[in-house]
Amino acid sequence: MSALISTDLVGLDEDLGATSTDVIRTLAGRVAASGRAGSADSLADDAIAREASVGTGVPGGIAIPHARSSSVTEPTLAFSRLRRTVPFGAPDGDADIVFMIAVPEGADSDHMTVLSTLARALIRDDFTAALRAAATPADIVELVDREVSGEVAETRGTTGTTTTGATTGAAATDGSAARRPQLVGVTACPTGIAHTYMAADALVAAAKRLGADLQIETQGSSKVTPLDPAVIAAADAVIFAVDVDVRDQSRFAGKPVVRGPVKRGVDAPDAMVKEAVAASTDPNAPRVAGSADSSATQEHVAKEGFGSSLKRWLLTGVSYMIPFVAGGGLLLALGFLLSGYEIAGNAATVLTDYSLTNLPPQGLQYFLGAAAFQIGNLSMGFLVAALAGYIAYAIADRPGIAPGFVAGAVAVFMGAGFIGGLVGGLLAGFAAYWIGRPTVPRWLRGLMPVVIIPLLASIFASGLLVLVLGGPIAALTVALTDFLNGLNGTGAVVLGVVLGLMMCVDLGGPVNKVAYSFAVAGLSAGSLSDNPAPLMIMAAVMGAGMVPPLAMALASTVLYRKGFTQVERSNGTAAWLLGASFISEGAIPFAAADPLRVIPASMAGGAVTGAISMAAGVTSQAPHGGIFVFFAIENLGMWVVAILAGTVVSAVVLVGLKRFVRRGTPTEAGADTAAADAGATVGQRSPVAA
Repeated sequence: MSALISTDLVGLDEDLGATSTDVIRTLAGRVAASGRAGSADSLADDAIAREASVGTGVPGGIAIPHARSSSVTEPTLAFSRLRRTVPFGAPDGDADIVFMIAVPEGADSDHMTVLSTLARALIRDDFTAALRAAATPADIVELVDREVSGEVAETRGTTGTTTTGATTGAAATDGSAARRPQLVGVTACPTGIAHTYMAADALVAAAKRLGADLQIETQGSSKVTPLDPAVIAAADAVIFAVDVDVRDQSRFAGKPVVRGPVKRGVDAPDAMVKEAVAASTDPNAPRVAGSADSSATQEHVAKEGFGSSLKRWLLTGVSYMIPFVAGGGLLLALGFLLSGYEIAGNAATVLTDYSLTNLPPQGLQYFLGAAAFQIGNLSMGFLVAALAGYIAYAIADRPGIAPGFVAGAVAVFMGAGFIGGLVGGLLAGFAAYWIGRPTVPRWLRGLMPVVIIPLLASIFASGLLVLVLGGPIAALTVALTDFLNGLNGTGAVVLGVVLGLMMCVDLGGPVNKVAYSFAVAGLSAGSLSDNPAPLMIMAAVMGAGMVPPLAMALASTVLYRKGFTQVERSNGTAAWLLGASFISEGAIPFAAADPLRVIPASMAGGAVTGAISMAAGVTSQAPHGGIFVFFAIENLGMWVVAILAGTVVSAVVLVGLKRFVRRGTPTEAGADTAAADAGATVGQRSPVAA
């Protein structure tokens, strides 16, 4: 990969100024002078802006200013060995070795892998020593070429491959039978070029020094290989050294976690590893929130069956869709609270004809209610598009997002609704994935993810919906709606039982999400006057989802305190509020510790709540919020009765199972409880989906 650097991009023992800005501008000018950037000022400005967010200095007198810039025409390295050191924000002092990495917006994955390999080499003493000892620019070019072409022996102390980012601490060699702490982690930075990989190697090396096993997933610009789900399940704690959101964070739900910026992973890896080891045995340590859904059981794509892949794709779409639903639905409910249900028909007119300085006759409250309703209505309008867009994203990564959103919008236009969004997202994702697979000339690679793939995938997926599939799916949607509207009596009760069971069987996992998605998909089409069935389904689903944490709270803090550990009783106290808010995570600690008794008990209560809610005709205009959206619930009294009945049933069943159904080998009834009270904290390493 000699094209990355040449002798005209190298300077030795030079004085480039007293500040990092001076050095960056000189190196940017060097890149532009070589014909690899159209504007030195533009590249420098991008790199300086990146430097301002987080300094790029790392321990050992190294700095790696870097940027993605539209002015860069090909991936490039510029190097300077400074005679006068310059501060770049490293904790141990100023830098005398500076590598500037300049990357075009559409850099191909091969170059990104090479650049990440070089970046992680910069934390190795042997490589930096060789840079300091080099006599000529040609020596620097040769060192870089040897490193990125794989000729340098692997000396990082890891057993994983550097291109995938899966790195593992060495196994114990002292013959000790003591169990080594098992850690996993994720590193990620905004540009995904340097710090992501350097932090990974620094953390793995620190874990090895401290007697722990650590596997890292690098979520950078080169290929990302997810951690093995079995490794995550066995981990005692998680390290997130990230400056951006962790992708698929739900895989780690319930694990003790240590968080910090990615630069801390480079600068203070030993401290982060020590904190993670301590957190692994601390019941009060912060834990990863979220839902350990199907992504927690995903395998590497090459090993994954189609059924598992399909489940993961669909649940990814649902998980990204839910924030639109929750925020939009609560705004709709707030609009109803402020302005009454009639606002649904005239909110747009109110906002068009009136303003804060020209209020409608009904007053300020009515105007604010119209604004809340309209904002919520617009948010709910993204529901199908977001679902389709992120299904496509799960299949094809970023190139799938645009065609997925377009397919979702087309599904809404065709009247195909939620089902159309599912189909459109899958079509868009498959199209984007297959269009992006062939190897294309280098000059075309930059256009593929931003122009060609979105264009062709949108034509394929949306074209099929418009010309072939949209009509039949719309007819199916209408038929399903008519069927639900026709449910009454026994049919409605049976549907409530089924929805209640689904909401409680996996506490936020795939089955739970199917039931919840089914409910919110029809929410916008529901009407108290002529189409109440979708609103009834929403009330039943939300009520049943509140039962597990409320039941755990009742059982552990009131009915049978001695049957739970001190930690569980503390969790039970918090579960009162969580359950009332429709946050099912409140039941996770209990289900993780004792799933074979907690899950059946939860399902029993959920079925009771769903049945009573549907039989009483309770409706909900809000998709989330629990008891705190009482103003959006019609027949609130019966809804509360349904939730209380389900809570009591679940709690009583759980207490009965704990007292009379033994866990493990036959013992005296309650022996496992006594062991728990003696200090066992089971279930902390295998969280159930939230």
